[in-house]
Amino acid sequence: MDGAALSGIAIRAAEPGDHARVLAVVDEWWGGRRMVDMLTRLFFVHFCDTSFVAERDGELAGFLVGLLSQSEPQAAYVHFAGVSPAERGTGLGRELYERFFAVARAAGRTRVSCVTSTANTGSVAFHTAIGFEPSEPQLGYDGPGEDRIVLTRSL
Repeated sequence: MDGAALSGIAIRAAEPGDHARVLAVVDEWWGGRRMVDMLTRLFFVHFCDTSFVAERDGELAGFLVGLLSQSEPQAAYVHFAGVSPAERGTGLGRELYERFFAVARAAGRTRVSCVTSTANTGSVAFHTAIGFEPSEPQLGYDGPGEDRIVLTRSL
């Protein structure tokens, strides 16, 4: 990790016990939007080696839930990532993604993608800043009225 802002942050592989910790903060971190339904326990059980948790003084500072595609052997996917509002702007989000990129490269993957709401301009800006290319809005991507932007980055 680089920078004084990340000093004191420990990043490790996610564990099943992290599920409850993430659920306890994710809606708050998203400004009260209900997000817990997107983070079922299976991600913390079956994708531990491609997901990460960041802690500062034992407190959750951020997380990334990623996976290697089983259908597309060159692809990896970030399902969900979050950084505590107190840690935003420190480089922690970028560091979590860099950890995932390293795992994906080591597994022979050549691209990473993720999806965000068309309304989530902060997510689009963050992902663009770390090298992702956004698609045009994909109308109905996740069902009627659930428009999304697909972001892709080559490794």
